[in-house]
Amino acid sequence: MAAMITVYGIPNCETVKKARAWLQAQQRAYTFHDFKKQGVPESRLDAWLAALGWEALLNRRGATWRQLDEATRAGVTDAASARALMLAKPSVIRRPVVEWSDGAISAGFDAQAWAQRH
Repeated sequence: MAAMITVYGIPNCETVKKARAWLQAQQRAYTFHDFKKQGVPESRLDAWLAALGWEALLNRRGATWRQLDEATRAGVTDAASARALMLAKPSVIRRPVVEWSDGAISAGFDAQAWAQRH
């Protein structure tokens, strides 16, 4: 049996909805991990940070980031400070984070890039 694709995110996020719809349209089986209900798995977060870097994983364009006070935003200067914020406020993680069946990790949804994964 092929390894499963795991999609991490928040169900009401528009980008997550698009990504899940794309996977269903491509008939790709996946499991969904809901940050709101299940939290952020620390060991997986460490793997994402190692694979993508904290800058790529931190969503500075989202509402959660904009709602943070200036001191909190200014305090995110490296992987350790970004990791602490991501654990405290999972909504600042760029979504969806996908662990592909081949072991690759991606953040965000890009239909063209995803189609090349076939």
